Amino acid sequence: MNKRMFLVASFAMILLVVAACAPAPTPVPTQAPPTAAPTVAPVQPLVLLSTQLKPVEEAEKMRKSILAGFTAAKVEFVADDEGPFQDRIIAEQKAGKVTVGVIGALHGTFPVLLQANALEDLTPLLQKLQDRPIVKEFLTLGKLGTDKQYYVPWMQATYVLAVNKKALQYLPQGADVNALTYKQLTEWGANIQKATGQKKLGIPAGPKSLLHRFIQGYLYPSYTGGLVTTYKTSEAVEMWKDFKALWEYVNPQCTTVDFMQEALLSGEVWVGFDHTARLINAFKEKPDEFIAVPAPAGPKGRYYMSVVAGLGIAKNTPNKAGAEALIEYLTRPSVQAVTLREVSFFPVLESDLPTDLPAAIKLEADGVVKQSKAKDARVALLPIGLGAKGGEFNKVQLDTFTRIILKGEDIQKVLTEEGANLQKVMNAAQAPCWLPDPISTGACQVK
Repeated sequence: MNKRMFLVASFAMILLVVAACAPAPTPVPTQAPPTAAPTVAPVQPLVLLSTQLKPVEEAEKMRKSILAGFTAAKVEFVADDEGPFQDRIIAEQKAGKVTVGVIGALHGTFPVLLQANALEDLTPLLQKLQDRPIVKEFLTLGKLGTDKQYYVPWMQATYVLAVNKKALQYLPQGADVNALTYKQLTEWGANIQKATGQKKLGIPAGPKSLLHRFIQGYLYPSYTGGLVTTYKTSEAVEMWKDFKALWEYVNPQCTTVDFMQEALLSGEVWVGFDHTARLINAFKEKPDEFIAVPAPAGPKGRYYMSVVAGLGIAKNTPNKAGAEALIEYLTRPSVQAVTLREVSFFPVLESDLPTDLPAAIKLEADGVVKQSKAKDARVALLPIGLGAKGGEFNKVQLDTFTRIILKGEDIQKVLTEEGANLQKVMNAAQAPCWLPDPISTGACQVK
């Protein structure tokens, strides 16, 4: 994948003011004939159903800021969980009563919707967007392995480490904060605890956290080079041993933390990992106290998860023209810039960073760019093709974490048992492997 994928757009806005001369006034007749009120075509409503921007604050920013300039239709923005989201789209198609217009989802969701014949072909629309320098690799993903475009890239994100500058003095000797390994992160946590008497590392493990993404896209690939196909290998055993050692220095409150920015701002955590959108408030409120750095590396490289969200159109939507207009609007450079500023999801356009970014965004962007440009950087994709089984897939990793890290069960025993559960999920979904696992025929096989 192109290392430029996380370089974001440089935007310029051009305001054109057109002044029209008013016609000369005409005499008003003594008895003017009645004039009918001008007919105004009603603005047809449009539903944007999304699995993204679900948190209340993000959803409000989407409605009040990002969508504020769209006038072609009245947009109802609805954010829902993956299961109900897919159920609604597929049920409407079967019933022949489609209300959804634009579909906003992560890459891995679209293959399921395509299989259900629920997506419009957006190839003609893409021709109208040729002036947009959309990252080519993202456009390829949007074809879903076909010769047609089924979604247009919308926004992207990733996960990084947020570091309080107070922690830098305790870095292990010889360690580069922009090129850490997981073992060095553990040593760093030990140094901080020795000096302060407190555990200051942070990995969110609350009920609504993204801990499963950390395991799927960072830990497993960095140690094993895969996920599903390497789930119970000897490399996986070593990974869990190392993670258990690292967890010794993780703040105990992290099992209740969903957004790492809160623990960073309170000072409970000095070095915290999370999604960029869940770190941004720490950078906004205390930009002078934090830096953003790449995720650590393991024996197989510095793997990071590329989170690509796209925009599709529901087949047989009642307002296809409005849906196309909304996609055109959301991919404009100026609107991509607003999206970055408001919800910290990065543009999908290949250009330089805007020069007028707020300090908080610049801090995050610095870490994102360093991560994607690292010599040992490797990309892992979000799970693909799981459909309604996505929650069960995530549960396997979370259960594995709970049993090994929190309950102290035998690592190999847990991996054998949870590996069997994982295979059941893959078989039920008939989901083939995705990066970094090798391409498969049929359901991906656990090894």
